[in-house]
Amino acid sequence: MTGFDFQRLRRFPDVEAPNLQAWDATDELLVRRAVESGVDGDEIAIIGDEYGAIALALTDAGMRGIRVHQDLITGRRALAANARALDLPLPAAHELDSSLLAGVRLVLLQLPKGLAELEEIADAVARWAAPDVTLVAGGRVKHMALTQNEVLARHFSHVQPQRAERKSRLIVASGALPVPDQPPFPVSRRHDGFTLSAYGAAFAGARLDVGTRVLIDVMSTLVPPSPAPASAPFHPIDTPAGGLRAEFRPVASPAPLRVVDLGCGTGALAVAFAQQHPDAVITATDRSASAARSAQATIVANGLAARITVTLDDAGSELPDGSADLVLLNPPFHLGTSVHEGAGHRLIQAAARLLRPGGEVWTVFNSHLDHRGVLTRDVGATEQVARTPKFTVTRSIRRG
Repeated sequence: MTGFDFQRLRRFPDVEAPNLQAWDATDELLVRRAVESGVDGDEIAIIGDEYGAIALALTDAGMRGIRVHQDLITGRRALAANARALDLPLPAAHELDSSLLAGVRLVLLQLPKGLAELEEIADAVARWAAPDVTLVAGGRVKHMALTQNEVLARHFSHVQPQRAERKSRLIVASGALPVPDQPPFPVSRRHDGFTLSAYGAAFAGARLDVGTRVLIDVMSTLVPPSPAPASAPFHPIDTPAGGLRAEFRPVASPAPLRVVDLGCGTGALAVAFAQQHPDAVITATDRSASAARSAQATIVANGLAARITVTLDDAGSELPDGSADLVLLNPPFHLGTSVHEGAGHRLIQAAARLLRPGGEVWTVFNSHLDHRGVLTRDVGATEQVARTPKFTVTRSIRRG
């Protein structure tokens, strides 16, 4: 086992709290397995390494050429920040594709929450890795289920759970089975008025989650704020004597409504709003690469690629301050397997930054959460516009 100091790892820029840490016993078990395997670093791929614990521990042990895939941009930024803090080389980052897995003989996986994500990962490993690849998947015992073994067994001939250690367990899968000609994702589903497409890690898949449906129904009854005047060229003003004054007046220019779907998931809110408001210009952004790919597929499927731009970003960090007239928000209340309001609060604070004065954020959230108080504090005056037995929809106006 390496002497790597996991205690030095941070989650930043993700939410940090006393009950949230940047590694767990599963990371340590996966690191030990890789060290004992004798496989060279350039034949190892790591998937789901949330904040870089596995990759950096192996790098610290002298392994080079490791490839890493992290779905969340916050994880990618945390890995880079931890590598700088520890003065270690940054492992190569890849998307979940052949560049990650070609020639790989050992894949280390932190088991994902969803079976669809596991299905996509298992297919990718069987499809693109070396024929003799071994997939070692690990998780906390309390979050593991026999259905995960069943998913792996659809792609590997040998699936062997290991003895639990420190409340974590590894599953070793080998003997990759033949794969179909086309990958199983994205999947698509038709809903009232639009199509949703989803890759494996996207929340709710191609289904329309209840909170999003509530906000879509309500926002069709709400009048958006007027767009801020567009910046326009200034022209000199003629004087009666035929000269030019040193004053300028703006030339009127129509301004589109600038909308941000913050934490867009599969893009349902962006697409629904675009259909309801044909003149709006929309940015859909999410910290999940799978969500961003899903949103892009959804937008293309609905013929809206010219009007909606998708970005992979952490809480809209790369969008300018005050650049939005309206923010649509369905914030999460989970961080991985932990229930935590921090992720939702970060998005509310991001919405406040993105909105111009007088702009609005329309939010849907589980009614038991205190998001209305946070919206009032960080954005401005907030009113409840709808409530169901489970969800609340609010409208907040950015204070000047």
